[in-house]
Amino acid sequence: MDANGGIEIERKFDVDELAVLPRLIDLPGVQAIAEPVVHDLEAVYFDTNDLVLSAAHITLRRRTGGDDAGWHLKLPEVAGRRREIHAPLGRHVQGGSGHSEGDAVPESLAQLVRVYVRDSPLVTVARLTTTRSVHALIGTGGKTLAVLCDDRVQAERLVHGPVSAAWREWEIELVDAPEDLLDAGQAVLADAGILVSRHASKLARALGDRFPVGPPQNRQRPTPTAPAGNVLLASLGEQISVIRTRDPEIRQHTPGSVHAMRVATRRLRSMLATYESLVVPTAVQHLRTELGWLSAMLGGSRDEEVLQRRLTGLLDREAPALLLGPIRDRLRTRSETDADTAARTLVAALETHRYFRLLDALDALVATPPFTATAGQDARVVVPDLVAKEWKKLRRAVRRAVKTVPGPERDLALHEVRKRAKRLRYAAETAHPLNPKRAARVSRFAQKLQTVLGDQHDSVIACDRLLRRGGVDAYLRGENTFSYGRLHALEQQKAADAEALFWKAWSHRP
Repeated sequence: MDANGGIEIERKFDVDELAVLPRLIDLPGVQAIAEPVVHDLEAVYFDTNDLVLSAAHITLRRRTGGDDAGWHLKLPEVAGRRREIHAPLGRHVQGGSGHSEGDAVPESLAQLVRVYVRDSPLVTVARLTTTRSVHALIGTGGKTLAVLCDDRVQAERLVHGPVSAAWREWEIELVDAPEDLLDAGQAVLADAGILVSRHASKLARALGDRFPVGPPQNRQRPTPTAPAGNVLLASLGEQISVIRTRDPEIRQHTPGSVHAMRVATRRLRSMLATYESLVVPTAVQHLRTELGWLSAMLGGSRDEEVLQRRLTGLLDREAPALLLGPIRDRLRTRSETDADTAARTLVAALETHRYFRLLDALDALVATPPFTATAGQDARVVVPDLVAKEWKKLRRAVRRAVKTVPGPERDLALHEVRKRAKRLRYAAETAHPLNPKRAARVSRFAQKLQTVLGDQHDSVIACDRLLRRGGVDAYLRGENTFSYGRLHALEQQKAADAEALFWKAWSHRP
């Protein structure tokens, strides 16, 4: 990755041609105002033809001129903040069409917006030329606290009917100062009759009436007397947001991102099963299948990560005298190879039409949910019954586990119990706005079962690795297999201990 940058904290103000800068020296901490520096800038903005990045308040541009020439990607975070990521100018290949290689978006930035753009090409949507006068606000020791940019802008919209516009604006951006300085600057400008800009960005102003309106944010919150469909929509929206956030992190190999996205896909799939009576069946059957596929892609990478950490911990706790043969190197090499393969397979899956169509289907489900009449009933009537059904399914799974003989069959049965406990937990968490105390009690219990049986399942997987892809391979190579057998026995005991903890926890169910 050649991307870099930081958090952008700024405010824009609309001004007319005759506006005069106020006394910025009066701002707290400001000791001097540097002589203005003038830059001639050109910025070309990229988006899809239907402006999906603009709708998500994401800016992607190539700027020439000034001291920050290059590619800039601005991603929204909390109010008033945007994460800005840079890449240098140069010859890049983005994979789309409609512009020369010099115009092609760097792959390091293109992949960070793939979850929004998907397989649509990125094209130029606006061109802005700006004459910028930069006034640096200097603090103690010559430190630059902030800059005020006085911009005179000429803009061309290049899509949906070309149109030109011109305006002047001021922009205060923090460099090395607390946000209080922004508040003080806004107050000083307000006293002079200058207000915060009505436009979200220069691009928004350039696009004019074509700037897309984002999805509605005023969906009704889940309440006992609100429609049951609100509970499902709120939960779906939360998890889809997690996928959007984690997708670029996975592409950057950010620790924890695979696990977080996998949990989100599992929650989505589970919620669609629990709330199946609220949605037309044909609308979600295929969607649940595709979520299962994505979860499996994420699982390959995540499971190998967990297994590698577990086996490393086992080896580290053993006395050196008990580690005979090259067991550490063998297990590490195998884990690293499998982890690398799984990671590459996952990133490749995130570039497929199948993944992009899944994202499309999730967006459509939330935008225009195909609800049944049940979704319109009061949540306090519908949701508790759905949670109760998940309780019954968990009890049935436990009864089946009781009847199975210890060994592989019992392990599979307990794994099914774990999945049912997880679904109960997710169902209870969606019901939290309706009955917080009851929902918290049920979800805590279900999570306890999930955790204990997760440990049991991890031991079973570790045993399989130590036996089939460790000890057997070592034997065939003529290496000492003592340590593989010892570690296998330790994991067997851990699995038995975890199972005992499960039965004890189950006996105290609420």
